[in-house]
This record gives sequence, structure tokens and C-alpha cells, in this order.
Amino acid sequence: MPYYESVFIARPDISAAQVGTLVESLTAIATENGGSVKKDEYWGLKTLTYKIKKNRKGHYSLLNLDAPPAAIKEMERNMLLNEDILRFMTIRVDELEEEPSIMMRNKGAREERGGRRDDRGPRRDDRPRDAAPASNDSAPASTDAAPAAEAAPAPDSAPAAEAAPAATSEGDEK
Repeated sequence: MPYYESVFIARPDISAAQVGTLVESLTAIATENGGSVKKDEYWGLKTLTYKIKKNRKGHYSLLNLDAPPAAIKEMERNMLLNEDILRFMTIRVDELEEEPSIMMRNKGAREERGGRRDDRGPRRDDRPRDAAPASNDSAPASTDAAPAAEAAPAPDSAPAAEAAPAATSEGDEK
């Protein structure tokens, strides 16, 4: 029998358990029609590149099938009728992969690396975000730059602006 890989995207508002029952129903359809499911993977809830039927996210799932074309056709017909499935794609392959798919291998590599912020050091600015900014007096002065007092005159020592006489238009003198 020919080998197939089928990936489908389910609506984001159903749970992962409901996606599992969806996979089980598709597996039952394939086995009733003389096929078998060699591997099924749940890739998780992922953000879509573009909206599909007004949804921004979807549950991705993969099925590796060893089934006759009639079983695949019946399974795809049921996917079209099911309202929980946004999109699907089934392709014929020469052989099925025994090891986890690239999506599952990438997921494992991410977990091995750890969290996004856990492996990095502390932030440069460790003060709380809602606190007032520190004054320049407490910050160490750079050796290359001139001190702030010499760079700009203090506001108290600035000369007062002279009042300029108001310009009048020719029509105002009457």
C-alpha cells in the first residue's frame, strides 16, 4: 500500500484532548477502510502566518498513514465536513519516517536550551520599571566625557531674555 503524510490544523478554541479525539476518529476511518496509522504527532497550538477562517492560531497534528487511496479519500472527505478542521494537506511519500518529525525535534532542542530568560544573566538595569529614573549624581561619570556641570550652564545662571517690543501692523496705529 502507498504511504501518506497528512497534516491538519484544528480550530484554536478546542482543547488538546478534543484534538486527540479528532485524531482517533480519523485513525478509525483509515483502519475501517483497510489502512493503518503508523505515527501520529500533536505539534501544539501555533500561530498561523495569516488568518484562516478568522482564526490567528491553530492546533497542528501529523498522521503517517499506510493506506489505500480509497481510505485517504474517505478521511479527507470527513476532514472537509468537520467544522473543527481549518485546513489539511495529505501528500504521498515513498517511505515513512520512523524518527520524530522535524517539528518534534525542534521542540526537544528548545526544551534542552531552557527558558528564554533563565539562561541569560541579569538585566543591565535591575531597578523596577515603575521606579523613578536615577539622577546623574549617582551615576559614575565617564572619563572621556566632560562633567555635566561644565557641558551645559545651570538654568539659574542663564541670562534673562530681554522683552522684545511688540510689532504693530500699519492698521493698528489709527
